[in-house]
Amino acid sequence: MSGTGGVESEREWIPCGVPSLHGDDADPMAALHLSETRGGGRARAPFSPGPALVRFAAVASCVAGAALRLALPPTCLACDRLVASDQALCAKCWSAMTFLAPPWCARLGLPFAYDLGEGALSPRAIAHPPVFDRLRAVAAYEGPARALVSRLKYHDRPTAARMMGRLMALAGAELLKREEGVPPPLLVPVPLHRLRHWSRRYNQAALLAREVGARSGLEVAPALLERVRATKRQVGLDAKARATNVRGAFAVSASGVLRIAARRVILVDDVFTTGATVQAATRALLRAGASGVDVLAFAHAGADAPIS
Repeated sequence: MSGTGGVESEREWIPCGVPSLHGDDADPMAALHLSETRGGGRARAPFSPGPALVRFAAVASCVAGAALRLALPPTCLACDRLVASDQALCAKCWSAMTFLAPPWCARLGLPFAYDLGEGALSPRAIAHPPVFDRLRAVAAYEGPARALVSRLKYHDRPTAARMMGRLMALAGAELLKREEGVPPPLLVPVPLHRLRHWSRRYNQAALLAREVGARSGLEVAPALLERVRATKRQVGLDAKARATNVRGAFAVSASGVLRIAARRVILVDDVFTTGATVQAATRALLRAGASGVDVLAFAHAGADAPIS
């Protein structure tokens, strides 16, 4: 025990990082002043737990936490193998992730087998220039990355967005940085139509954008872009059918027009496949006055092999 007094001694004794409720540490129960009086006398003194009660509460919290971890141990977000901590992948899934990194296409983020110099473009970007400026993604859309997207999107695993969003903030650091004298970029998730949002209960792109915003400090505007027309699922459609399916499906809200005027937007989505969805969304943002649009996704279809 420390010799600095009873308060510090109790703080050192309490397990699991639970602080003492004495001294400068506010006692949450002390705020509950009882206003009842008896016979016009003074109000009762606020309740203050003694050291024994504080210690009992700390031990009970530790026991409950250990029991919960024993009953529901953390598992890999992609395959459900047991792992050491929450929000993690097992060693097998982590090693199977095809992470994307430079050198890559300046526009589409497709990896190159060797460095072609700053600003180099892929054949796809040259043949079919996107309407957005830059695309960055965490990993190729295969293996564990594909499993993560599927679980988040279709299998009611919204908690996966926390780890996925953290990785997106790292992969998109180039897009997220602030420039002096220019308003910071605005994070805008690709929206769902209200009927699909109701059936799924959450928008996976909005969850990812929220995590990216928490990591980068940038503002997230989940209601700025609207899906004004219900569309068929893009799964199974070819590139031409996908583009037709989402044409005219997006619009910026009336209040959003004022927020994005002359401001750069980062469009956030879970996966980039043919680009039809983000292309349609980008057009809507540019028509509304955005100065430019970048795209940040978790997975990138077609980026599994470096371009040689």
